[in-house]
Amino acid sequence: MDLRKNDIIKLEIVNSDLGGSGIGRHGGMAVFVPHSAKGDVINARILKVKKTYAYGKIEEILTPSEDRVSCPCPVNGKCGGCVFGHISYEAELKIKEDAVKDCFRRLANLDPPFEKIYSGEKIYGYRNKAQYPVSEKSGEISIGFYASHSHRVIDCPACPLQPEEFETILKAVKEYIRECCVSVYNEETGRGLIRHIFIRKAAVTGEIMVCPVINGKKLPGEEEFCSRVLDACPAVTSIMLNINTADTNVIMGEKCRLLYGSEYITDILAGLKFRLSHLSFYQVNHDVAEMLYGKAGEYASLTGRETVLDLYCGTGTIGLSMAKHAGQVIGAEIVPEAVEDAKINAKINGIENARFICADAGRAAAQLEKEGIKPDAVILDPPRKGCTAGLIETVARMGPDRIVYVSCDPATLARDCKSFAEKGYRIESAAVYDMFPRTGNVETVCKLTRSEMNP
Repeated sequence: MDLRKNDIIKLEIVNSDLGGSGIGRHGGMAVFVPHSAKGDVINARILKVKKTYAYGKIEEILTPSEDRVSCPCPVNGKCGGCVFGHISYEAELKIKEDAVKDCFRRLANLDPPFEKIYSGEKIYGYRNKAQYPVSEKSGEISIGFYASHSHRVIDCPACPLQPEEFETILKAVKEYIRECCVSVYNEETGRGLIRHIFIRKAAVTGEIMVCPVINGKKLPGEEEFCSRVLDACPAVTSIMLNINTADTNVIMGEKCRLLYGSEYITDILAGLKFRLSHLSFYQVNHDVAEMLYGKAGEYASLTGRETVLDLYCGTGTIGLSMAKHAGQVIGAEIVPEAVEDAKINAKINGIENARFICADAGRAAAQLEKEGIKPDAVILDPPRKGCTAGLIETVARMGPDRIVYVSCDPATLARDCKSFAEKGYRIESAAVYDMFPRTGNVETVCKLTRSEMNP
């Protein structure tokens, strides 16, 4: 029987994907159902039908999966964040581990020797950064997160993934908006002032940065805003004002102004101090990041003499964590502010064998190749889209003995590892790290080594 929109079908969920959807089969067609779990038997309402698959939603749970658990978040299922909030953490880890391995087999025809999946002790309260959109409807102010596949804000000041201080700060901000009659930005009209509230916490030092993003040049009663935030949370050491007047979905604008304290906060990771601005890239899960960087260092197999090329280096965290075991570290990053932070991070840690280039990864690699730099190890930590074909070509031509590839997208990682395999690099080891519990994201690190046939 052909499926049609609004059909209600009985469905047994036999698998799950990284997006948090359970997968059942009906008449040979895969049906994806959010918030369902492997082992569920449900009545599902069909929402959309494609040629070979369909999407549905739970109409009724007939037999619940053994993996089902209660979620501590009151907006679970409404907010687009915790796609695995409805199942046990053990089941979530199995889904993530299997999904990464499946990407390599299905997309690259590779079967790397994976270690066990690694996770930290915290399932909740682990995130050190959040960017909260602000909206207003019928006089009600919402500060929280977008609903899945929309820009509708779900009010969620007490997100279980964030530190408790964030809830206290957001409560003070909401009271400030109400009592000081501050307008809220409307995406449709482009009018209104407050767009987002950015909060970052340094896990080790406890320092907190608060940064309202506004569609204007000034907050009404800036001293009042600071006073309310500081009274609510004395751990705040930095309050920045970010100006974004563009008609864009990009959260942060280019201009920023200090309202209180310092322009940055400081954290400690892998035994090093890191200065963090509002624009600094920094892994959101401190403890698992420390584990991941330790594994990256292990995979780099440094003896103290090597030249390490750290592409997509951000503020230098991975490269600097390896500097004491290397002859020299060269980092490349396209964001100028991040490069300046990397240089300062090297200085405050007394690291003298690291230098940083402001350029995109491909151009930096080509420049270093012209300089005759022959890296022994290359570190890759690109954005979700992965590496360009040109960068892969250049890195392979430079001939490093080892490539350590850190990725937040297993699909593009598998694709790029296949490209490196075609150029004589095989995956010697791989490990999955659950940097983002309860969400559909995961980090993977691979060690690629040059084969003897590719001298």
